[in-house]
Amino acid sequence: MAEQQNIFISHYGKDDEHVQSLKARLKEQGYNVRNFSVDSTNHKDGRIPRPEVVERLLKMRIKWSSTLICLIGPKTHTREWVNDEIKWAHEQGKKIVGIYAHGYAETAELPENLKKYASSIIGWNSIEKLGEIITGENVPTENPDGTVANPLYPRTTVKC
Repeated sequence: MAEQQNIFISHYGKDDEHVQSLKARLKEQGYNVRNFSVDSTNHKDGRIPRPEVVERLLKMRIKWSSTLICLIGPKTHTREWVNDEIKWAHEQGKKIVGIYAHGYAETAELPENLKKYASSIIGWNSIEKLGEIITGENVPTENPDGTVANPLYPRTTVKC
């Protein structure tokens, strides 16, 4: 099996079914990923900690990851934590890629920080490209339809 890659899937909590599907699809393609974001597989007891505790936890989990994947669904752009996670990943020099949840490439809006910092925004069916981005084999910049695109904003890459 391939070397394990640590990822952080930034998402709207109610899109958890897409998170689980994304992880399963990566595994089916032979990518060995460990997701450090908080999803239904690692919720403790449903209690919501204080915002400063959540922030510290998220920053720590992003630090442990090589790539931040933003799962773009219909309400992802409205979530403050998603924009914060993307900003923190950028500040830490992480690879940042957006992937549209199945069926939302035409309708979902992008979070503002994803527009600023993503190296790629890809469609749901681009799972192989996503795996290549995670492993560092390929860091394309493309539109959801697979055509080459320029970043929405100029960005800098930081090596750790």
